[in-house]
Amino acid sequence: MGKNMQLSLLYVVEFTMVAFTLLVVDGQRLIESPIVRLDIQTNQVTMSNGIVNVTLSIPYGFVTSISYGGVNNLLATQNVEKDRGYWDIFWNRTTSKRARKKFLENNFEVIMDTENQAEISFKSTWNASQSDELPLNSDLRFVMLRDTPGFYTYAIVERLEGWPLVYIENLRVVFKLQQDMFHYMAISDERQRIMPMPVDRETGKVLDYKEAVLLTNPTNPNLKGEVDDKYFYASDNKDDRVHGWVSSTNPPVGFWMIIPNDEFRTGGPYKQDLTSHVGPTVLSIFVSRHFAGDDLVIKFQQGEPWKKVIGPVFLYLNSNSSAMDNPIILWDDAKRRMNQEVASWPYDFPVSEEYIKSNQRGMVRGQLLVNDSSMTLVSASNGYIGLAPPGDVGSWQRENKGYQFWTKTDAMGNFTIQNVISDKYNLYATVPGIMGDYKYTFDVQVTPGSSIDLGSLVYNPPRNGATLWEIGVPDRTAAEFFVPTPPPEFNTHVYQNNVESIFRQYGLWEQYSVLYPENDLVYNVGTSNYSKDWFFAHVTRNIGNKTYISTTWKIIFDLEIVDNASNYTLQIALAAAQGAKLQVRFNDEKVVEPHFTTGKIGGDNAIARHGIHGLYFLYSIEVKGNLLVNGTNTIFLTQAIATNPFQGVMYDYLRLEGPHQ
Repeated sequence: MGKNMQLSLLYVVEFTMVAFTLLVVDGQRLIESPIVRLDIQTNQVTMSNGIVNVTLSIPYGFVTSISYGGVNNLLATQNVEKDRGYWDIFWNRTTSKRARKKFLENNFEVIMDTENQAEISFKSTWNASQSDELPLNSDLRFVMLRDTPGFYTYAIVERLEGWPLVYIENLRVVFKLQQDMFHYMAISDERQRIMPMPVDRETGKVLDYKEAVLLTNPTNPNLKGEVDDKYFYASDNKDDRVHGWVSSTNPPVGFWMIIPNDEFRTGGPYKQDLTSHVGPTVLSIFVSRHFAGDDLVIKFQQGEPWKKVIGPVFLYLNSNSSAMDNPIILWDDAKRRMNQEVASWPYDFPVSEEYIKSNQRGMVRGQLLVNDSSMTLVSASNGYIGLAPPGDVGSWQRENKGYQFWTKTDAMGNFTIQNVISDKYNLYATVPGIMGDYKYTFDVQVTPGSSIDLGSLVYNPPRNGATLWEIGVPDRTAAEFFVPTPPPEFNTHVYQNNVESIFRQYGLWEQYSVLYPENDLVYNVGTSNYSKDWFFAHVTRNIGNKTYISTTWKIIFDLEIVDNASNYTLQIALAAAQGAKLQVRFNDEKVVEPHFTTGKIGGDNAIARHGIHGLYFLYSIEVKGNLLVNGTNTIFLTQAIATNPFQGVMYDYLRLEGPHQ
């Protein structure tokens, strides 16, 4: 309105349960957008803003209905009310027992109720008399804003000092959609497709584990012979900003989970987790052991206090009649909205004082350089660099209690980490093409409003001598190695436009025994090609009747002159490990005691879950010169534990270095 316009009257008019603000300006009636309303009944509360209506049960806080775009309820009405939209947690007092599931819910309270915003709370409070209950306080918040096609949700979780020991395995928010309505799922630009129906899994054949089902008689005949497995659709935290579904209604409706920031998720940028999958189900997982194992289970000791704000995440809804034949239209719109949400972080609207606003945060900047094999410093371009709770080198990937703040370096290695919550941190980094993990020498203390310039930092990655040979690319994954086609009894799992996800196929581990039925892999340095001759996973061999044996790979290489008085170094970086024991021997396969062993390592299950990486391990193995010979040498790599098909390791990178310098 212009400065000369006079506001004559402001009042609310209701049309079919939608409240609008009516402005009379210079004698003209102008209807503004609908206001936000709360409709509180005995057993439920409905939040509405004229675009979307969200109904939650009282006092439990289950999301029972979401209406949008002319659809009365997008959620799975065939499910009971507590199985449509909810927060839950899996916990126990020990890791030796199956975790117990608990819905996070209890007392209902209105936190804010204005024309522009509604925020409601569902609190659960623990006390010592509840000895068999989860010792955790939770405050679940749901927020609706004016003119916003969707709603936000976040949680404040807390343990007080003196509370009993507990382990938390999984913390998430879940939405289950109408199965007869939503068939098209999108995880990324490349990973989009028509999905099977839940009944297709019920009529299919369960394979080596319950999540993997062969579709034998699917509703959509084009999917016959494919395997459905929710782990196909996992993503790294760094790549998971938006995912969801598009309905087959006219007009189509998109239902999207937008995660605007990773600060509240565990395990750092490379932690993988589930997204959307058959159900249709939409998830945002904040704590889990997926692709990591026990290391990412939060283990609270007796008396240990803790508090954390999880989220907010945004449930975004969109619709466009042009998307009937092209659901990518809604996906592209969801990405645009995701970028808006990311740019708006940290949000200014959450009412809870526990949620830290931007003016209470700080910033850290600097430049990271790398000094590896020469005296010349190079920029750590496109690396991930971040602040996480203090710990050892690389500890961020196992960190599960505090906040983490990550960004990417530019081409010159410059970085700016913005909106950091006040606390003491270590600065960590990992750089593609460079082995190992960087850790800044000193703690970084961030205070409200601080702007810390660390200047130019230098990463000296692990190296003891010149490179004699190397296998692979140091990038924390096994993606560059040979990945076979799936077993012939399974059709290739493809996305729109016949895009294949090379390693996200079922049964790839079985193909090692097919390619190497009797003799194990042999790699000749100088003539072999790791993209063709190095299998992506060092697994067991299936000799039939569910019997498995250990496998030994050979690396054959020539050295012209060996300095017997010096030490060499074999660098082995692992991208994943599952119940494995890697043994290394030099030029003598029969020696009883290996020259090096990792011991039993790993629980990320990335081989079975098509992850191409799990947790990262790095071993710098000292090799005495008298173990090597002039001429032809052989390194024997044995994966010694063999009780099932999923045990093994994925290599990231191997390098033999010359005498120590």
